[in-house]
Amino acid sequence: MGEIILVRHGQANSGATDEESYDRLSDLGHQQARWLGDYLRDREGPFDKVISGSLRRHKETAAGIGYDGPQIDARLNEMDYFNLGQALEDVHGVPFPGPDQFAAHVPQVMEAWHKAEIMGVETFASFEDRVTSVLQEAAKPGSRVLCVTSGGVIGMIIRHLLNLDPTRMAHVLLPIMNSSLHRVRVIPQGPILASFNAVPHLDQDDRMYAQTHY
Repeated sequence: MGEIILVRHGQANSGATDEESYDRLSDLGHQQARWLGDYLRDREGPFDKVISGSLRRHKETAAGIGYDGPQIDARLNEMDYFNLGQALEDVHGVPFPGPDQFAAHVPQVMEAWHKAEIMGVETFASFEDRVTSVLQEAAKPGSRVLCVTSGGVIGMIIRHLLNLDPTRMAHVLLPIMNSSLHRVRVIPQGPILASFNAVPHLDQDDRMYAQTHY
């Protein structure tokens, strides 16, 4: 049996209004990554491969976990949500949300993107294709792979595994926590979801404050 462990990056610059300024870990994000690295060294066996997206927050998270030289694969990069949000406002007049308003906004973006009413730097279909291609390549019997990526990529992989519509995919995206673990088991019939959104490295009373979503 093989296994893929997907890791969402640590907390980034949550006050940003564009992708460039968002793409760096906060001090807490660096600490989340270090705690996750401690947990993985104590509780997990070695990985046959460690893959990271090419974004700064991905590479900083991988380094905090303890992997300074992961294999870089841009297919693990996040959707360009800032541009998609702007496109939704331009086409449908829906303003970009504040931090507490994403629960309503994300499903609207996913539905409009899926219907090709809006587009950022890529279509919904091209995002889905690049993400699922990484999953297919990593899903090898007997191999353990660690992937450091973003919430949208994790949500798309779960959409693929569970055949979710865009709204249900959005509902999966919303609760994904920073530095969370998501396990995919590789059985003879193919990859299956084994666990979702685990943060065992933050499951202590003095670390509850570090269980962040953005």
